Amino acid sequence: MSKTRVFHWGAVLSLIALILLCLAWELWLAPLRAGGSWLVLKAAVLLLPLMGILRERIYTYQWSSMFILAYFADGVMRSWADNATAQALALGEVALTVCYFGCVLLYVRAKRIELAA
Repeated sequence: MSKTRVFHWGAVLSLIALILLCLAWELWLAPLRAGGSWLVLKAAVLLLPLMGILRERIYTYQWSSMFILAYFADGVMRSWADNATAQALALGEVALTVCYFGCVLLYVRAKRIELAA
């Protein structure tokens, strides 16, 4: 399997895992209010880059690498400010965003090298 395939699937899987984590977090595991909160919409926003990432569009990889940093900042802030369950979920969010960011950067680099060859 080529490097671009590995990084592509790493980005896809970490993005889907982040969507599922956000849904579970804000609806069931540790919502800000009982019964869920409007923060669940942050999972819907993550659907914006999903199709472009699945179709391996370089432009989507590029802009989503900056887009995902908002989720990284959210995870860092909530890991300091929330209670124990939400802290663990926030650290999971941080880990998934770092994985996604790394896979995206490495995919774009590998793809450019592949296209230049």
